[in-house]
Amino acid sequence: MSISGFTSPWWFLLLIVVAAVAVGYVLAVRARRKHTMRFTNLELLDRVAPRRPGRVRHVPAVLLVVSLTLLTVALAGPTAEQQVPRNRATVMLVMDTSLSMEATDVEPTRLRAAQDAAQSFADGLTPGVNLGLISFAGTATVLVAPTTERAGVVEAIDNLKLAQSTATGEGIFAALQSIESFSAVVGGAEGPPPSRIVLMTDGKQTVPQDEYAPRGAYTAAGAAEQKDIPITTISFGTSYGTVEIEGQQVPVEVDDSSMREIARLSGGDFYKAATAEQLRQVYADLGEQIGYETEEVEASRPWVVLGTLTLLAAAGSSLLIGQRLP
Repeated sequence: MSISGFTSPWWFLLLIVVAAVAVGYVLAVRARRKHTMRFTNLELLDRVAPRRPGRVRHVPAVLLVVSLTLLTVALAGPTAEQQVPRNRATVMLVMDTSLSMEATDVEPTRLRAAQDAAQSFADGLTPGVNLGLISFAGTATVLVAPTTERAGVVEAIDNLKLAQSTATGEGIFAALQSIESFSAVVGGAEGPPPSRIVLMTDGKQTVPQDEYAPRGAYTAAGAAEQKDIPITTISFGTSYGTVEIEGQQVPVEVDDSSMREIARLSGGDFYKAATAEQLRQVYADLGEQIGYETEEVEASRPWVVLGTLTLLAAAGSSLLIGQRLP
């Protein structure tokens, strides 16, 4: 039973009373023992004084003190941290569909493995999360605006098509624009829901070649950080992937350093996945992080139950041992 705090800790002052009850019991037992020893005729004492159980006779009193302690903790209002589903959040899934995703270093291909993992991620998100989808190659396309309906996102992921070039910055900027448009509609009195971009790519940006260009990936990451929208980057693939272009095998090595830098600039997290299983695990971890939040919840019920059960045990043992209530 993990406790993270108390709402009314001043109730712990009752423990002084509980301690006084325990001390009073000990003093009463000692006084009774002294009073009993005044009988000098021990044979007569054996006849007139009923036989009392040994240390077992103290069990009811101990249980009573334990019960009062547990109930005092309950009155103090213990709280605990608990994972609860988010009831509002926006996530834009930005997926690379450049030709390098056709590499077979991840079976059956990088793209197919990415599609399967992304679909599982979409299906597993908690209902309160609005999920959108963007694909990017030479340009970026918003395939699904943020929504709690998962069927459209899953279908769009399944229909992703490959194209030339890798415009990572355009994908990020498109996600930011989509989030801003959605937040303007659903913001309300509580303000816009917390947002995040999940960027999955396997290669280095090629359009433009400079990540710090006005439409480059690093510039886009800086814009995301200013808008308090972290980017979680997933670098997917291996260092030995190749694709066939015009009859030649062209190496398509992943670019971990760029993805790590995008995550850092935006205040997000970086993940590396070299296999389909690793990618599924990354998405599973993200589902837990994005779909749930930690809240302080009231946790006094277990203490009330334990205290009540212990009190009943004290009463039952007192009747059984001493034929009376404590």
